[in-house]
Amino acid sequence: MTRVADRFRHGFDAEVVRAWIADDPDPQTATTLEHILASAEDGDEAAIADLEDRFSGPLVFGTAGLRGEIAAGPNRMNRAVVIRAAAGLAAFLAETVGEGFRVVIGCDARYKSAEFARDTAAVITAAGGVAIQLPDQLPTPLLAFALSQRGADAGVMVTASHNPPADNGYKVYLGQRPLQAIESEPAAALAGAGAQIVSPADALIAEKIAAVESVASVARAESGWEHLDESIVEEYLSRIDDLRVRAEADLSIVLTSLHGVGAGVAEAALTRTGFTNLHPVASQQAPDPDFPTVSFPNPEEAGALDESFALAREVGAELIIANDPDADRFSAAIPDDSAAAGYRQLSGDEVGLLLGEDAATRLTAGTHRAAGAETPVFANSIVSSRGLAAAAASHGFAAVNTLTGFKWISRVPNLVFGYEEALGYCVDPAAVRDKDGISAAVTFAALASRLKAEGSSIEAELDRIRARDGYFATAPLSFRLDDVSLIATAMAKLRENPPATLAGSPVAEVHDLSAGYEGLPPTDGILLLSESNSRVIVRPSGTEPKLKCYLEVVAEPSELQAATDADARAAASAGVRLPAASASASLKPALKERLTSLSTELKTFFSL
Repeated sequence: MTRVADRFRHGFDAEVVRAWIADDPDPQTATTLEHILASAEDGDEAAIADLEDRFSGPLVFGTAGLRGEIAAGPNRMNRAVVIRAAAGLAAFLAETVGEGFRVVIGCDARYKSAEFARDTAAVITAAGGVAIQLPDQLPTPLLAFALSQRGADAGVMVTASHNPPADNGYKVYLGQRPLQAIESEPAAALAGAGAQIVSPADALIAEKIAAVESVASVARAESGWEHLDESIVEEYLSRIDDLRVRAEADLSIVLTSLHGVGAGVAEAALTRTGFTNLHPVASQQAPDPDFPTVSFPNPEEAGALDESFALAREVGAELIIANDPDADRFSAAIPDDSAAAGYRQLSGDEVGLLLGEDAATRLTAGTHRAAGAETPVFANSIVSSRGLAAAAASHGFAAVNTLTGFKWISRVPNLVFGYEEALGYCVDPAAVRDKDGISAAVTFAALASRLKAEGSSIEAELDRIRARDGYFATAPLSFRLDDVSLIATAMAKLRENPPATLAGSPVAEVHDLSAGYEGLPPTDGILLLSESNSRVIVRPSGTEPKLKCYLEVVAEPSELQAATDADARAAASAGVRLPAASASASLKPALKERLTSLSTELKTFFSL
């Protein structure tokens, strides 16, 4: 069979487009390409440019699997591209595991998700594998859970997580057997079993995808794959029951799934663990691939929680829980009279610190599921705050940094808790070797209820930790660039002539992460550390046309105490009596000013 080309070699080529159309299994995308091609052949420059983009090359398969706009052509997400990807994965598994390899398949509620999942099951079955399909429209953590529970060799989750409505994606996880075949160290295969793919698996699968001649050459079964029923959800909920976290005080909670697939499972998990005072955001409750009430379905984005804030004010909620559309991320907001909305959204680093401290406390007390583990380890991505490491050390536990992404965090040996600042948390790595926004939300709600029962609060707990370990204040800074070449230019400038100071403090250390750092594999990034312990990490985004900067400034415990004492002296001198203020509240303005100074310096340095 003649290979169907997946790119233009020398500019616009109508025959390449016609061959792709003939090989396209989806009449909808085939018809779209026919119309664009007709316009291009009539001399429409916009149509020619459109096709040149669609046929600039195949959608790249890497450690994030596939992700892109749902549309026709090889550089888009569509059935033709997914069938080729499934065939490549099947060939990889047949080579490393042999016939009878097992693949669990799940999908969210985005456009084409169910079709992409069924196509994958059809390809796997025809290739001699056992395809196990989850019920449609379940959260990503259920796929990761089912992969481990069923002892599968791979997992495929069709989702674009919190990307825009026009996108879809294809996440791939591997079990232990294929990893044993490609990893030189048995420990690495064991640690990575159930996690998303990393090198060399991504490249090996990509090679198999590239070897697929055409969609027509890929066999697809009409039936014969397994269908899991809703009992897999019950198994997952039972596992959350076993985490030993329960409501200890009545807590009024507003929760939203941002039009994603997490609502039902999240509500069930909270209810089963004793939380009954729940107030879902009705307008965002049902899955909707258009995400009509948010401009961007990501809890990190400004405005994403506006409807949650409105409902929380109405019902007097004590906690807001938000999941992203595939429910692998979790965000929390708490009452704050000083905030315009009446609520303050906690940063990913603050939630990570709180969940890490809670895990360490329960491990020490013997009430954590992993209590008794010989060498429990805490982990976070290198771009996340150093506060977790300080908290773990205060309890006598080890903490490690990883590269960015949960594919790295989740494969840390002996992991008991891991997180990344981008709202990803893993509270039960033995069951879900990935970020899980549902089990994390339940664990956080249990922490908030315990603090309430003790007469404390989330803010007071943050203050307590900071008074002990120091205040690690963080802020993100991103440059979105239409011209992606500017990202490489900016990184080269930073390598050649890094700033001499950070927020007025001399830069003491410059580390090029592409050469490796403290045992980490090489990655494209630069770490700057000042004499005052301020830290900046700059790296290109792996999924968006962005240059990302991660800023952190630190106040030692002595500095916190000094700020509190200074406030008290000033009040006494003025002859006024002020309500007791937290140490971190006293120092927060100064730390915010340092972060603002860092941000301003970097904007000036890059001139982007």
